[in-house]
This record gives sequence, C-alpha cells and structure tokens, in this order.
Amino acid sequence: MTRMKETIQSISIDLFYQKGYFATSISDIARGCGIQKASIYYHFSSKEELLFQIMSHTMSDLVSLLKESLVQADPIDQRMRVAVRTHVQFHLHRQKENFIANSELRGLSEEHYRSIVALRDEYESIFQALIREGRDNGAFVAVDVRILSYAILNLCTSGAFWYNPGGRLAVEDIAAIYENFIIAGLQNGTLRPPV
Repeated sequence: MTRMKETIQSISIDLFYQKGYFATSISDIARGCGIQKASIYYHFSSKEELLFQIMSHTMSDLVSLLKESLVQADPIDQRMRVAVRTHVQFHLHRQKENFIANSELRGLSEEHYRSIVALRDEYESIFQALIREGRDNGAFVAVDVRILSYAILNLCTSGAFWYNPGGRLAVEDIAAIYENFIIAGLQNGTLRPPV
C-alpha cells in the first residue's frame, strides 16, 4: 500500500469515527490529507470503496488474529479464554476501525455488505465451535450455542463504543474482566426456565 493510500485510510478512519460515514465528504477527507479531491479517486473508486476497504481490512485482521491466537491454546476453557481476550483487545486497540465496522454497515453496497457479513459469519462460527465443543464435552453448561455466541460477541464488542484510552484500566485489565466473567458463566452458569 502506498503512503498516500495509507494516509487517506487513516484520515478517513478518524473522520468516519468522529463525524460518521454519511456526514463525511470526500472534500473533508482530501482537506485532512492535504490533497485535491481528484487525488483520492486515484487510490479509491469512491467513498463507499474506502469504507469497504476499512471494514474488510478490520474484519480480515480480526479473523486472522483469532485463528492465530487459538493455535497453541488448549484445553477448551483456555481456548475460550484466549478467544475472548483476543476479541476484546483487538476491539480496544483498534477502537475507531471497530466502531466504524459495527456502526456503518448501511453505507455499503449490497455486494460489499455481503462480503463483510461473510467475514462476520466466519468469525462467529469460530466462537460457536468453541462453545459447542465446551458444551458437548461438559466443560461448559448446556446452552443455545448460537444465541450465546451472539451475546458474548456483542458484550465483548461493546468496548469499542465506550473505551477511553486515558481511562483508569489498561486494555489487558479490561480484557481479563471480560474473560473471567464469560468463563465463569460458561462453566458455572445455571439455566432457569423462563417464568
């Protein structure tokens, strides 16, 4: 990737995070980069293509990082710990990109939307496989795998919306809180029938 392309992406991430995708114009991005509007189109065919590239890189990096982090982890409770820790840390370290990826999907074309959803489905399936394995071998309580995977991922993703890099806890401390809470629930939770 060229330096200017990286700069355009970086400025766009900041602007999409601060103002939102729809409120950010190509002129805003060009001004932030110190270039003419036409120069952006040399690197990206449209603002929507730029949004898609940001989301695609973010999701691809997340999927790859999760797969890499799970290679050495065993048994299942440790793999789940690693998965939760990786997810939380990634979302806090790359807060702006994850905020955009989770709040600006409506800005994508149908084709690009399907591509991002396919990456999300792949990612969710890894978590579902972990929960299913733990449930089936008795390490975790009996749960609805799909629903619980959505609950865990939404909980862990939410940090991208409220995290303050200057706050009182480091990313690793926050990740440990999430990790311990989720593992305790998976191992010791009791399921009561609805009232």
